Order: sequence, then structure tokens, then C-alpha cells
Amino acid sequence: MTDNQTEKFENFSEWFDKVLLEAEIVDDRYPVKGFSVYRGWGYSIVKRIYQMLEEKLEATDHQPMQFPVVIPEDTFQKEEDHIEGFSTEVFWITHAGENELDRRLLLRPTSETAIYPMFKIWIRSHADLPLRMHQTCNVYRYETKATRPLFRGREFLWNEAHTAHVDFEDAERQVNVGVEAYRSVYDALGLSYLILKRPDFDKFAGAVYSLAFDTWNPDGKVNQIGTVHQLGENFAKAFELTYEDDDGNRAHASTTCYGMGMGRTLAATIAHHGDDNGLVLPPVVAPRQVVIVPIPFKGKEDLVSQYSNEVKAILIDAGFRVALDDGDRLRPGEKYYKWEMFGVPIRAELGPREANARAVTLVRRDTKEKKKVQLDDLVEEVTAMAAEIQANITARSRERLEGELADASSLEELKNRMDERRIVRVNWCGDPSCAFEIKDQVAGEVRGTLWERHEKPTGDCLVCGDGGKYIAYVSRTY
Repeated sequence: MTDNQTEKFENFSEWFDKVLLEAEIVDDRYPVKGFSVYRGWGYSIVKRIYQMLEEKLEATDHQPMQFPVVIPEDTFQKEEDHIEGFSTEVFWITHAGENELDRRLLLRPTSETAIYPMFKIWIRSHADLPLRMHQTCNVYRYETKATRPLFRGREFLWNEAHTAHVDFEDAERQVNVGVEAYRSVYDALGLSYLILKRPDFDKFAGAVYSLAFDTWNPDGKVNQIGTVHQLGENFAKAFELTYEDDDGNRAHASTTCYGMGMGRTLAATIAHHGDDNGLVLPPVVAPRQVVIVPIPFKGKEDLVSQYSNEVKAILIDAGFRVALDDGDRLRPGEKYYKWEMFGVPIRAELGPREANARAVTLVRRDTKEKKKVQLDDLVEEVTAMAAEIQANITARSRERLEGELADASSLEELKNRMDERRIVRVNWCGDPSCAFEIKDQVAGEVRGTLWERHEKPTGDCLVCGDGGKYIAYVSRTY
């Protein structure tokens, strides 16, 4: 933790709310609780995030689609575990004007029960498989916990993908494709995370198993930013999703689904990289990658203005997103404050000295380091500086995650680690009752076990004392 991140770690809630407001990310003063408005700067960032994901998905044969927001009640009820998992969170539509509807509709909390009836129509034989689709849309869940912008709302923006396959093994391969697509986006954002297999009692309703990307947050709670689910034949059986195989027999398809929450991903990007001066954005998603701030002197205004526009044109021609802040309402120092809050990766300061020397003073947002470069080297220097910023914020995020991890061999030690706001590894027998006891005793949850490799337990279950089967990760969560 650097000195410039004190406020973020000591009073995350106030720091986060200030950044959301002053950097024009979202405004939660909309007159319906749990619903927020994305403002221009915030939505510009989010749009780049989901466009990155959409490109990755479509490069792996996911068709872009857009399904209706409403689902009929009788369709939703076909998968029993699924409706039980979402029954308390559903927004119901019962009337159109004064007329009561013949059958109730609900706003999608997720779209499996909207999509699989259409899959049933589209899939006739094994030649129609695999079928892969995705959509970026809003979903609606009547969240009963305290709502918080980006982290927990009743309407949230996400991308969800759904796929159907000839068998479980092909669906397993698709799970890996989904994980890699998500990993590529999170890595591009410089985020660090754990990929955990959720315990059976905490898996997606109707899934065979669920994977989740959990990432650290400055207040000690983990933030779930994406999930990937192996559904097996569960939904296919509920919706009679079958195909004709090579032998002419009918067989159930196997399906997968995965979802990336754009609000939570944006929240993680803000929380991991931001500092006491505001946002620190990865260059790949910054709405403006370079801001030019002219520093005019009396009698030199035209010189500085002309040179600033020349520098802007060079950067734009090279493909950078550039802002030229040449208004006279704010002094240069006030402009620095504004653009630091907005997290623009690189600031270019241009005064008469720079104009006369055909040079540019570049300032990094992440470290505040300054570097004077010649105009002929500008594009090369800005490209290199952006790469350095990306590498630095990525390394800082990973270092923080490693520092958050701790071990505990007893409930008392686990309590202490929870009070320290850590992510804690414990020996666990795998029994849900022990996981529930942990939650009751330490106000932390068993989030799951590492998916990509098995970690050998170092002792007995810290709750019941029986032989440990897993290393489980315990933390507080949103």
C-alpha cells in the first residue's frame, strides 16, 4: 500500500462514494431504491469493458443475441431448483393498465428459462450443436440486503452467455473457454482474483457446479465479479431440450452458462487501482487516455494554443483517445485535480517552453512521475508509458491479493484473521454443517476451493476435527 492510498483502505465506503460522484461514474439518487444511473464517464468505461468481452466471445463462435426482458411464470417454474433459488428475488408483472394478465410475467433475474425454450426450437439434430450465444443486458433481482452502487443493486448490467452441447464432456470444454474469456478481460483490466469452485450448497441454482472469480476489496470483503456454470443435463431435461444423435436416437443436450457483472467489474477496477486523488484507469478502458493541459503565459496564448492542437492531432492520428482541456474557467492546477479524479492515465503539460523546444512534459497518473520528451518521440513515449502504467497497476493489484491471503488452523485464529479483514485458507472436511458453523462463528463465508489446482490440506477440519479434505477460502463478502 502506498502513502497515496491511505483513505481508500481506512475508509473505503466514503472514498468510494466520493469517487463515484466526483468522477461521474454512477449516481444512486434515482427515486427507486437499488437502481442507479450510469453517467457519461462511468458508462464509457463500462462500454469498453463489455465490448472487450463481446469481442472475445464472438471470436469463439458465440452469436450475439437479445432476448425479451420478461419470462412467463409457467416457463420459469420448469426448473425446480432454479425457481427456488430465485423465488424471493423476482419482480412480478401482474397487470397491463387496469387489466390483470392471464399469466404472470417476471423481469429476468437471469435468462436460462427464457433462452432454453428457444434452444428447443432451434436444435433438432447433432448438426445444430454446439450452439453458443451471448447478450449484454440488464437483469432484475429484488435484493433484500443493503444495496450499494455497482456492488449490489436491484437492476444491474451484465453479459450472459449460454451454450448447448452434445454431451457433458463437450460442455466441460466450453467451461474452460468461458473461464479463459473472462480471464482475458480481467487481466486486461489489471485485476487480481481467485477462481474458486463454489461449495455445492452455494452453487448456481440448477447447476452441476459453479466457478466464481473472487477478487479483493479494500474493506476486506471479496467481490464476485464473474461466474461460470456447468449445468449438465439439468435444464435440458426440464425444458425437453433434445437432439437426434448419429444413431437416430433422441438425447438430451448438455448446457453451460456464464455471467460477468459489469458494475462489479467496474467497482473492482476502481477499488484496485484508485488512490486518494480518485480513479487510476487502465489505458485500455480509459475514455480519454491522454489529457492535454495548456499552460498559457500572457502574450504567449496563441503559441501555446497552436502547439496544443498540433500535439492533439499527432496523438489522435496515432490512435489515442485525447482530451484537450483549453477552457479558461479553471486554472491549470484545478484541471490537474479534475483529470486525476477522472483517472486519465497520462497528462501532457504544454507551456511556452515546451512549444519553443518542440517538447512535451508527460505525467503518469499512477506514480505522478514527470518526463519531458521531444515531439518526434511523442507517440513512442506515450505508448511505452501506457504499457508501464498497465504493468505497474497490475503488479500492485497482485501484490495486494497476495498480502490479503492468510492461514488459520482454529476457529479462534480464523476469527482474528476475519477481524484483520483477510481472505483465509482453512482445512475443511467438506461437510456443509462445518461451513455453516464457520459463518455463524466468524461472520465469514466458505467461498470455495481453488479450481485450477488441488491444494492438499495440512491438517484436520478446523471445525469438527475430522480429516481435512480441502483447503477452503473463507472471507466476508458483498
